[in-house]
Amino acid sequence: MSSTAASPEQPAPPAAPIKWSIPARVVSGFSGTVGLVVKLCFLAVVNALGAYAAVVLAGDEKWLALAIVAAATAAIDVVYLGSRAYPLKFLVPGTVFLVAFQIAPIIYNVNVAFTNWSTGHITTKEAAIVGIQVNSLAESAGGGSYVMAPARNLDTGSLALLLVDDETGKGYVGTKEGLEEDTAVKAGSEGTITTAPPGYALVPPQELLSLDKQLSAFTVPVGGQKAIRAEGLETAIVLEPTLKYDPKTDTFTRISDGVVFYDNGKGSFEAKNGEELEPGWKTYIGFANFKRLVNDPLVRDPFVRVFAWTMAFATLCVFFSFALGLFLAITLDKPELRFRRSYRSLLVVPYAVPGFLSLLVWAGLLNDDFGVVNKILHTSIPWLFDPTWAKVSVLLVSIWLTFPYFFLVSMGALQSIPGELVEAARVDGAGPLQIFRKVTLPLLLVAVAPLLIASFAFNFNNFNNIYLLTGGGPPSEDGSVAGGTDILISYTWKLAFEAGKGTDYGLASAVSILIFFIVAAISAFSFWRSKSLENLA
Repeated sequence: MSSTAASPEQPAPPAAPIKWSIPARVVSGFSGTVGLVVKLCFLAVVNALGAYAAVVLAGDEKWLALAIVAAATAAIDVVYLGSRAYPLKFLVPGTVFLVAFQIAPIIYNVNVAFTNWSTGHITTKEAAIVGIQVNSLAESAGGGSYVMAPARNLDTGSLALLLVDDETGKGYVGTKEGLEEDTAVKAGSEGTITTAPPGYALVPPQELLSLDKQLSAFTVPVGGQKAIRAEGLETAIVLEPTLKYDPKTDTFTRISDGVVFYDNGKGSFEAKNGEELEPGWKTYIGFANFKRLVNDPLVRDPFVRVFAWTMAFATLCVFFSFALGLFLAITLDKPELRFRRSYRSLLVVPYAVPGFLSLLVWAGLLNDDFGVVNKILHTSIPWLFDPTWAKVSVLLVSIWLTFPYFFLVSMGALQSIPGELVEAARVDGAGPLQIFRKVTLPLLLVAVAPLLIASFAFNFNNFNNIYLLTGGGPPSEDGSVAGGTDILISYTWKLAFEAGKGTDYGLASAVSILIFFIVAAISAFSFWRSKSLENLA
């Protein structure tokens, strides 16, 4: 009988030290007391901003916005001071940014689309009435003129006009309350007022230009309906109103011919003959902006023309960019090809250079007077100043900027196609073109079709390529703000900042909503149609 001696128990090897990553060290460093202090400081800043916003909103009587800010601030305090709301602590920052940068701008844009916000309609009705009254002042037939100098009251800081009558030479101080004679106000040898009376100080010359708008609205009543208003920086004249406002009937009446201007419900005082007084005021007008896109030929015709070009631009850009990128990807998908990596690197260069910089460079290269392209080709093609050539230029440059993206996408998608399928097709006697049409392209579209749809949506709203290359030009023959190469998004920008009398934010917002629905409808239809490709995967 044999026996084995029991071997002594071997000691366990020492555990390897845990290596903490840098993010883990940072997180652990902010735990405990340090984390509490940081959290309290963060909440202090949030509450301070909330309090400041509450004061501003209360001053502007924005009660709904005030309630939202107060509720959001209180909710943040509850979430981060509580000990159980761990998921919300991570969801709140993303939700705040989502609301601030996505949802709130969308709601604001939709709200603007149902208003008449534009040049001449940017203020309230009360301010518009005051503006009309000021604008209605005209030079009085029996009034006089004055040498004038702006001054400020040393006690109150309020604006005043130092005046010297051109006929009598008497001096006056004019305020919003009226005209008061002051013998200390005199004109110098050069016909200007160089000294101020006691209690007043002349406005320094460096501040005069900043007083332009304030002076144009400043009037000194002189009895009846007459008033003195500055004309420039050194003279003033007596004015009297040409319109009379009746607050009971909410109407203006022109004194000369008795024409009455009524509130037309669209943000203006309008006479029966269609004449409107300026300025108007911002108000809600329902679907009027959307109706203009259908009924107003000055808006409808350019919109239809721009929409057709936008569809053509987005479609052609995606088609040719994808075709060129796929062709180059197939060409370079050959292991026996020498310098293949170098070719691939060179083809990606347009994608690596910032797009706005490339567009500005191309704008110089295609200039018909001193551009390099015309000099090399020994031609004088108006690449950017002829409607047809400008469209060609925009397409060529857009394709040049986009094809590297599809080259990279196609190159990766080609690698995912099983080689057995291609080999089986060859065994069955299929030629290269048949293999491409029946095997390669259908399988490629399974992965690339969503990217094609996304690229179409991107080019549909590709503002940079249009604005930086042609500015939407050249000008169109119909005289509208829409140029020869404008797409809907650049046309919308022009409506917002260059339309009609200056700006038309309401109409531009309405167009932007239509753009959203157009792109959404085209994308939804394209995704629905592309589902048939999934059966090939």
